[in-house]
Amino acid sequence: MKEHNKQSPRNWKDALVLLLDEKELQEAKTAYDILGSIAIIEVPKSLKKKAKLIARTLLDVNPKLKTILMKAGQHSGTFRTQKLKYLAGEKTKVCEYKENGTRLRFNVEKTYFSARLSTERKRIAEQVKDNEDVLVMFSGAAPYVCVIGRNTKAKTITGVEINPKAHKYALENVKLNKLKNSFLIRKNVHKLKNKDFEKISAPVVFDRIAMPLPKTADEFLNDTFKFSKKGTIIHLYDFLHEFEFKEVEQKILVAAKKANINVKILKFTKCGQYSPRKYRVCVDFVVE
Repeated sequence: MKEHNKQSPRNWKDALVLLLDEKELQEAKTAYDILGSIAIIEVPKSLKKKAKLIARTLLDVNPKLKTILMKAGQHSGTFRTQKLKYLAGEKTKVCEYKENGTRLRFNVEKTYFSARLSTERKRIAEQVKDNEDVLVMFSGAAPYVCVIGRNTKAKTITGVEINPKAHKYALENVKLNKLKNSFLIRKNVHKLKNKDFEKISAPVVFDRIAMPLPKTADEFLNDTFKFSKKGTIIHLYDFLHEFEFKEVEQKILVAAKKANINVKILKFTKCGQYSPRKYRVCVDFVVE
């Protein structure tokens, strides 16, 4: 045995070398997501019997982690949530997460959340001008709402979310971040009415609208246009192959024509790779 193998492993990859044989190492997934003190790992079927041992090894080499969960399904359903299985450490699925000057608390299994959008949330916040009224559709546990609320001089930020559990954490996060200019509505975006905003003293038209739904956000464009005005900037998200960028632009233009308004595409931003040659993309456009 080589001398370095007798020493304590410096990281998880080194630890797995001591734990798995060569074939298993080739199959092992060494990338993982961290949300606060929770790590979410992926274990292939061939290594399921060693899943708990793999998880305990990660706890041993990373003292900042307290809980290891394993992906047990894909994001699915109306709420785009993902089944997670507990493997090691403290038995919890509620994380305490910090990002862009905010503190967020939520259940990682019951709420859709992507830490990989941290940079993108910052990008949007940096565009918000003083005294803007901002609407965040599909706002989840309110990461966009809180990042904008803590880092800008927006007049108001309103989040709309259909998932009751995510909405519960959103209410908690707005208080946690001491936001005085934020409003939250629990409702299906398709069913939003002016009275839903008026009831909580929120504005009914907005200077900026973010649509961070991971899929099918374009199906809500007609709803979005109802709460926009001339000059409103809209941020639409989608998963797209490189050759599909023009297709989503066409969807926006067709929806705008049906709503009898004009829009101008401002920018396409890649917000991370989803799979080979497929990206999470944000299309920024303005109502003219």
